[in-house]
Amino acid sequence: MIYYDHFKELDFDHPYSLSAADKVRLFLDLLNELGAHHRGQSEPYAKIVASLPHAIAAQKLEDLPFLPVRLFKHLDLLSVPREQVFKTLTSSGTSGQAVSRIFLSRDNAAMQTKVLGSIVSSFLGKHRVPMVVVDAEDILNDRRKFNARAAGVLGFSMYGRDHAYALDRDMGLKLEALQSYCKKYSENGISAFGFTFVIWKFLYQALEKTGARLDFGPRSMLIHGGGWKKLQDESVSNDAFKMGLLERAGLRRVHNYYGMVEQTGSIYMECEHGHLHSSNYSDVIIRDAIDFKPCGFGEEGLIQVLSLLPTSYPGHSLLTEDVGVLLGEDDCACGRMGKYFRVNGRLKSAEVRGCSDVRHF
Repeated sequence: MIYYDHFKELDFDHPYSLSAADKVRLFLDLLNELGAHHRGQSEPYAKIVASLPHAIAAQKLEDLPFLPVRLFKHLDLLSVPREQVFKTLTSSGTSGQAVSRIFLSRDNAAMQTKVLGSIVSSFLGKHRVPMVVVDAEDILNDRRKFNARAAGVLGFSMYGRDHAYALDRDMGLKLEALQSYCKKYSENGISAFGFTFVIWKFLYQALEKTGARLDFGPRSMLIHGGGWKKLQDESVSNDAFKMGLLERAGLRRVHNYYGMVEQTGSIYMECEHGHLHSSNYSDVIIRDAIDFKPCGFGEEGLIQVLSLLPTSYPGHSLLTEDVGVLLGEDDCACGRMGKYFRVNGRLKSAEVRGCSDVRHF
């Protein structure tokens, strides 16, 4: 798509390189252009935006029109002809809840993959290392049950090699196989990926129950996301999660990420100092839950997410139902440019959704 030609200003090898001033200039131009594209291609979106008290051509990022993320559960919003839809992502919560439908063109899906690779590689490195997938060994076998866990495994496994699955088909821990794998690869580094609750319940708790330990090695790294609500219900904090995995599995570096199916590819990775970071392709605004005015640093509010990626559907500016705090911009001790923030949880009145159930059709 011609729109993506404008990404020439962005360096895919350095996804956290834009300063605040440069990012605002670039995002205003591209998001205004993207908004015009969606208004011209999606009549429902054009009608919605026309009814909002926002500037059509925004002069500031906080003036950009935004959609409530829940809207995708009730409307089919797409900005390409249906025959150009390459992939449809469906997020579903618990039984009986409405589901979001996200329509991707081939170009849009390819750019999501490219940006995800840019972000993940900046943490894992460009050279693929042995990877442990903390999930069932048959998770990719049945595409009729292709959910977010399977999609996540498929996406993140691209950045590893010599993959080993930590769990058998019954979600039992393959302890002896993992011990052999760690012994073989731990010296030169192992990466691991999984969904937060799966890792805690089926890796950590299984190890704790039996008194067993693993050692992924001093150069190990775990990337995980999704399922935090279940752990919060069990009073498991991010710090406790990391300490438990260090103690029982020898995982030295553990990085959470924040993301959603409505903006696949635009994930917010947690840095070495525990902060979630926007990349060159995404941004965040914290808004007051009552009047939706932008909040300042340290003030809690609803998280609005901005992304340059959605071209086949109007998902570039979304108000989530998550509550968080903006911590700073361009001055994190990790050295990455951009805004960094913390997610405190869900809005109390928000519908609880299962972010880890995505199907591809």
